Amino acid sequence: MKSLFTQTPLLNIRMLLAVLAALLLFFLDGRFDFFKPIRSVLATAVYPVQNLAAAPVTFGDWLQDLFQSRDDLRQRITALEAQNLTQSVRLQRLHTLERENLRLRELLGSSFRLQERVQIAELVSVDLDPFYQHVIIDKGGQFGVYEGQPVLDSRGVMGQVAEVSQFSSRVVLLTDPSHSVPVQVVRNGLRAVATGRGLGEPLQLEFLPRNVDIREGDLLVTSGLGERFPVGYPVGKVIAINFPPGKAFAQITVEPAAQLATSRELMLVLPGEKIDVGLTVAEDAELAVELEQNQVVDPDKEMQAETQPDSVSEPDSEPTTENSDMRGDGQL
Repeated sequence: MKSLFTQTPLLNIRMLLAVLAALLLFFLDGRFDFFKPIRSVLATAVYPVQNLAAAPVTFGDWLQDLFQSRDDLRQRITALEAQNLTQSVRLQRLHTLERENLRLRELLGSSFRLQERVQIAELVSVDLDPFYQHVIIDKGGQFGVYEGQPVLDSRGVMGQVAEVSQFSSRVVLLTDPSHSVPVQVVRNGLRAVATGRGLGEPLQLEFLPRNVDIREGDLLVTSGLGERFPVGYPVGKVIAINFPPGKAFAQITVEPAAQLATSRELMLVLPGEKIDVGLTVAEDAELAVELEQNQVVDPDKEMQAETQPDSVSEPDSEPTTENSDMRGDGQL
């Protein structure tokens, strides 16, 4: 009993030293990312374990696809064929309109580039910590992934790469409270910053005054400020605008465009790899032939076609007066 009392001060000193060491380690990691190389090595080592843990779900999905009924498959094939036909017609019309746009830009002496190239990645696991909105993808340093790389899905911006290991990477989502992205309103070009608010919560626009010109339903895209996200990728849509009494800024809620809870296939935007599309002489001649054959789409009719996605319309056989004037002004 006496020895226990004599050891109590020593135990207290050890506990105090342990607490101080823990606080010091937290400070070093939070301020200077002291343990980031260690986390990268551990993530590389844990990657096979994550794949093994996800194996039952993957096997279950495979079995479900294997035993899917024949009628369901036929219905899906019919729907996909109809969708493919519709998209093919639209793609032909958009291609012709894009070619005309390229030629007009060439005449104006301005440069034009197509969209950035992307690399496909697949989601491996989701971080279950309620205070962080992170996911793990199956692309890492050996595939050229880097910290800060923008991540998209088929609908819009999902987030950006936060940590990179050899075979996998950690992606922070838009809804993470520590994540912000510069955006602009498509309708009027208004610039703002969209910030995450946590699990299951929409985004919020920060520091906009009460008299700001913004409406419910306005679409938001990346503004390109900060040189982290490319310009023009969808971020979300304004769903609510409130003016809390006594506060100088409006409370604007934004629904993310990306399917953060359901997307499995993601796209990593590759840096500085855009496709130059300056028209060559042969392409310009081909474009002139297309324009002479009246294959340019009337933009007004294209907008009407977009409002009726279920109907499939063929390109107009006769050019409109507006397009005829445009071809006459743009002839080389």
